[in-house]
Amino acid sequence: MAGPCGAAAAAALLLLLLLPLPAAAQGPGPGACAVAPGERFDCGPERLLGRAGCEERGCCYEPAGPGPPWCFFPRGYRSYRAENVTATAGGLTARLRRVAASFLPGDVGCLRLDLALETPARLRFTLRDPARQRYEVPLATPRAGGRAPATLYGLRLNPDPFGLVVSRRSGGRVLLNTTVAPLFFAEQFLQISTSLPSRFISGLGEHLTPLVLDTAWTRVTLWNRDMAPTPQVNLYGSHPFYLVMEDDGSAHGVFLLNSNAMDVLLQPSPALTWRTTGGILDFYIFLGPDPKSVVRQYLDVVGFPFMPPYWGLGFHLCRWGYSSTDITRQVVANMTAARFPLDVQWNDLDYADAKRDFTFNKKSFRDFPEMVQDFHRRGLRYIMIVDPGISSSGAPGTYKPYDEGLRRGVFIRNSTGQPLVGKVWPGPTVFPDFTNPETHEWWHDMVKDFHDQVPFDGMWIDMNEPANFVEGSQDGCPTNSLEQPPYVPGVFGGRLRAGTICASSQQYLSSHYNLHSLYGLTEAIASHDALLRVRGKRPFVISRSTFAGHGRYAGHWTGDVGSDWEQLYYSIPEVLLFNLFGVPLVGADICGFAGDTTEELCVRWTQLGAFYPFMRNHNDHGTRPQEPYAFSPAAQAAMRSALRLRYSLLPFLYTLFHRAHSAGETVARPLFLEFPKDPNTWALDRQLLWGGGLLITPVLEPGETKVSGYFPAGTWYSLVGDSTIHSKGQWILLPAPLDTINVHVRAGHILPLQEPAFSTTESRQKGMALVVALTPGGFARGDLFWDDGESWQTFERGDYTEILFLATPGAVLSQLLQASAHLDGVLLEAVTVLGVTSPPRQVLANGAIVGDFSYRSDTQVLRVPVSLPMWEQFVITWS
Repeated sequence: MAGPCGAAAAAALLLLLLLPLPAAAQGPGPGACAVAPGERFDCGPERLLGRAGCEERGCCYEPAGPGPPWCFFPRGYRSYRAENVTATAGGLTARLRRVAASFLPGDVGCLRLDLALETPARLRFTLRDPARQRYEVPLATPRAGGRAPATLYGLRLNPDPFGLVVSRRSGGRVLLNTTVAPLFFAEQFLQISTSLPSRFISGLGEHLTPLVLDTAWTRVTLWNRDMAPTPQVNLYGSHPFYLVMEDDGSAHGVFLLNSNAMDVLLQPSPALTWRTTGGILDFYIFLGPDPKSVVRQYLDVVGFPFMPPYWGLGFHLCRWGYSSTDITRQVVANMTAARFPLDVQWNDLDYADAKRDFTFNKKSFRDFPEMVQDFHRRGLRYIMIVDPGISSSGAPGTYKPYDEGLRRGVFIRNSTGQPLVGKVWPGPTVFPDFTNPETHEWWHDMVKDFHDQVPFDGMWIDMNEPANFVEGSQDGCPTNSLEQPPYVPGVFGGRLRAGTICASSQQYLSSHYNLHSLYGLTEAIASHDALLRVRGKRPFVISRSTFAGHGRYAGHWTGDVGSDWEQLYYSIPEVLLFNLFGVPLVGADICGFAGDTTEELCVRWTQLGAFYPFMRNHNDHGTRPQEPYAFSPAAQAAMRSALRLRYSLLPFLYTLFHRAHSAGETVARPLFLEFPKDPNTWALDRQLLWGGGLLITPVLEPGETKVSGYFPAGTWYSLVGDSTIHSKGQWILLPAPLDTINVHVRAGHILPLQEPAFSTTESRQKGMALVVALTPGGFARGDLFWDDGESWQTFERGDYTEILFLATPGAVLSQLLQASAHLDGVLLEAVTVLGVTSPPRQVLANGAIVGDFSYRSDTQVLRVPVSLPMWEQFVITWS
C-alpha cells in the first residue's frame, strides 16, 4: 500500500497481530450503551442486524419500537485517529489512521484531512484517500487564497476518535459536531454524522416535502429519478445542501460536494448523518450569520443564477397532445380571441417524426418552420421538447444525430465498450455523454441544424435523469460492485439502475455510478452553450433533472405533478427550496399535469402560478383541457385578472432576477429569509414573498372564500390600495373570493410596474407606474433594472439602465445609477403612494403643479397621474 500511511499501516497490522482485539470488536465498556433513543446512530446501515450480529460489531442492542435503531454505536466507538496535525497556508492538514477494523468491505485505512479557512464566513474540509485518486465532482469551485483573517467560526479537532467541532465565535453555539458518531470511509460507503443546533432544517432536494424537514427518523435519498412527485421518494434532482435556523434567528448552511447515490438521515436529538456510496467527503460550511447570507455564500461556491430573457417571464402554454401545427396555431388564436396574455407557445413530443430528436413530422407539422416564423411576427416565442435519448434503430444513413454521434464517439458505453442501448419514447435509444467535450460540439451541431430549419427560441430538456423504460439496458447489466454495491440508499425501485441506465456504464469522466445525478446538469450546460452560439442571445433552457449549480445555466419545472389541491400546496415549498438552491427560474405545471383538473382548482392554481418565477400551464394528453379559455366566463375573468397582474409586475420581477444574477439573491423567497428573528416565519410555506417587498397569500383549499395569512410585524398595504394592515406579527383572515388573490406590499418598498399587454413585446413599450409603500416615518426605496431583454451579458458589459427610487417625507424621486437608451420613449404615467396620512394641498412633478391628483383619506392613498420620461431623473413632491 503506497502513500504516507503505508509504513504506519504495516506497523499497525503488526500491532494488531500482537495485541488483543480493539475495543470496537470487544464490545462496549460499562455505561457506553446508555444512549437516549433520539441520540442513537445506526450500527447496521446496510442490513438489519440481530443481537449477535450487532454485538459482533462492538455495538449496543436494545429493541425500542419504531424509529430509533435497535443496533446502535456505543459512546466513544473508535474508528479513525488524527495524527500529524500540521498548519498550512490555508488552514491545517492531518493524517487520519483507522485504529479499529470496520465491518465494511474496501475499508480505507488511512485518510488525509485538508481544512481551509476560505473566507471569514466559509470553511471547507475534505477527506481523501492519499494513496489513490478517487472520483471528485467536476464542479468548478472558487480557489481560496490564504487563510481567512477574523473568522466567524471557531474550530476544534478531536484526535481520537477523530471529529471536528465547528462553533460560532460569538456565543459559542456548536453548529457542526462530527464526534457524535464514528466516521466511515470505505471504497463504496462513506458516512459522517453531526449534531444540529435546532430542528428547523430546510434543503436536501428534490423531494415532495414541506419547507422544513421532519427530524423524526427521516431518510432523505438523493439519486435523480424519473418519478412523478410523491412523498418520501427520490425525485428528479439532487441538491446536497441544507440550511438550519438557530434559536436566535442566526442561520448556517452545509454543502456536501458529492454526486453519488446518498441517504441523509435525520433524527430527533436533532442530528444528521450523511451516507454516500462513492467519491470523497468534501464539505463547505457557511456561517451566515443570517439566512440570506447563507444562500449567497452557497451561491459563491456553486455559481450565481443566469439572467433569463425578459420574454421568459411571460406566460407559457403547453400540452402533450397538440398533435399538429393546425391545433397549435388554433391554441394561440384562441388565447388571442379570449384576450389572454401569452409570450411563449410550446410543443411536447407531438411535433417530432417518430418521437426522434431534431426531426419533425412532415405531415401533421408540415408547415412547422412557417408556424414558428408566424409566431415571431406576432411577438411570440416558441419552445419545443428535446429528450436526451437518441433513436438507435434506424438503418445507417437515415438519422443524422445517431450516425454522427456514433462516428464521433459521443454515446455512453456499456461494460463491453459498445454504446449502451436503452428504451425511451422512440424505442431503442442511446444516451449522449455530456461529460465529453466532443458531445458538446456534436450537440451544438444538431441544435444548429434543426434551428436552421425551425427557428425555435429555447429548449425544454426532459427525461434527463436519464429516464429509461427498461432497467439498465436492453441487454441488462453486468454483475459487479457498481451494480450491486454493499450499501444501496433508499432509491425508488431498490436498485441504482431502476428507471435509468446501468450504474457500471462508462462515461468520459468516470462511471455512470459516479456521474448519474449530474446528467441533467451536464445536458443543461451543453444546451445553454449551444443556444448561445446558435442564436447569439441569452439562452433559455428549462430542465427536469438538476444538480447543485444548475441555476447558472437553466431553470426547472417540478415535473409530472398531479391535478389536485395537495400538489398545489406542495408547489410553494418546492419553488422556495429551488430559490435557496440557486435555481430561481422555477415553477410547477399550472392546473396540474396528470389527471383532470377542476375549474376551481385551475383558477386558484393560475392565481398562485402568476407568482411562480417561471409560469407555464402544461397538461397531459387525454385529460380535460385546461387552457385559460377552456373555462366559464367567470373563471376566465379571474385567470385574466391574475395574468394581467403578473404582467404589470414584470419590471419588478425582472429586477429581482437581476439581483439574483448579480448578487446571489432569491426571487421567490420564504418569509424566514426576510424575517429570521421571527420564529413564526421559519416553517411558513403556504405563503411566499417576491423579493423583500411583496407578500402573496394564495387560497390552497377547495370551497374557501377566505384565507388566513401570517403578517410579520410592520405595515402591509394591499397592492390594490384598498386596505392597510398594521401587524404585531400575527395571523389575519383575509377575504378571498374566487376572483381574488391577496397580494400585499411591505412598507418601505417601491415597486416599478408597467401597463400589461398581450405579450412582453407589446408591454415593454407601455407606460410605467410606481407603487410607493411608505413606512410610518414616510420612507421607501426600490429599483429598476432594464435592458433590451435578451442580449447576452448586458450587465457585465454595462449596457443597461438602473434607476433607484427613493421616498422621503413628502417626496418621491429617482436617481439614474446607470444610463442606456433602452428606456427611451417609455413614460412614467402614474405614481400611487400608500400611507399618506394627511390630505395633500398641492402636488408638484418636477416643479410643475399636478392638478388632477386624487387622495382618499379612508385608505390614505395618493394617486398622481404624470407623464415623465423614465430615462430622466424626476422629483414628485406633495405638501
